Amino acid sequence: MSLHPTLQPYADAWTHSIEAISELVQPLVEADWNRRTPCPGWSVRDIVSHVIGLDCEMYGDPRPIHSLPRDLFHVTTDLQRYIEVQVDVRRHHTAPEMTSELEYTIIRRNRQLRNESRDPGTKVRGPLGTELTLEESMRSHAFNVWVHEQDLRTALGRPGNLDSPGAHVARDVLLAELPAVVAEKADAPRSSAIVFDVHGPVEFLRTIRVDIQGRGTLETAPALGPAAAFTLDWETYVRLACGRVTPEAAADRVKAEGEPELTAAILRNFKVTK
Repeated sequence: MSLHPTLQPYADAWTHSIEAISELVQPLVEADWNRRTPCPGWSVRDIVSHVIGLDCEMYGDPRPIHSLPRDLFHVTTDLQRYIEVQVDVRRHHTAPEMTSELEYTIIRRNRQLRNESRDPGTKVRGPLGTELTLEESMRSHAFNVWVHEQDLRTALGRPGNLDSPGAHVARDVLLAELPAVVAEKADAPRSSAIVFDVHGPVEFLRTIRVDIQGRGTLETAPALGPAAAFTLDWETYVRLACGRVTPEAAADRVKAEGEPELTAAILRNFKVTK
């Protein structure tokens, strides 16, 4: 047996992004590993440590036994503490140690994916003892690795892959969160429509319709006379949704039309990553 067809796009996206990350960091000198990235509190080394840690856990390795220092001010939640362990345990690793472990991890995970025959609905472990399906896990993983590839590209001044397989996974993951952003978090008016027109390497036009009960649904049909409309480029959409830039900092790249309080509430609640 081989990888289920439902899972293949996520495996392809992961492969594309992880190989891009390996190519980005392979030639870095030691000082480059300490560069700040758009991911709050994390350096280039921290991003790569996180990606290695994610893949080690996907492989089934036990988590490291490690106590976090108390001065990590960007770590405030249980989930962040859980994630930070794999990062902090590698904070003093050298550049050769980082690239060697990354390459070894890629080899192991590629072998695992070649032999993966489980059903997409198989339950697997998630963060903090949670359970999720294999499909959910692989989708989330492909999304995370692509976002972190973009973090590294920003930090290193090497833009690219905004239309890669991982970008299309990211589009679907982020759009799935949009109804909750508009209808629940921003409390958009009932029986209203909010339009998002995104251009660039990944383009889409989507409408969030809020019904009389206040529930939001994602539609591809455009809306006439929407309560609010946003026009922005794909990279800005990703950076806002992943908390890499504030609405204030991105104001010159977002055209917002509609009632100012509503548009401000939507942008204020646009971040969907933990």
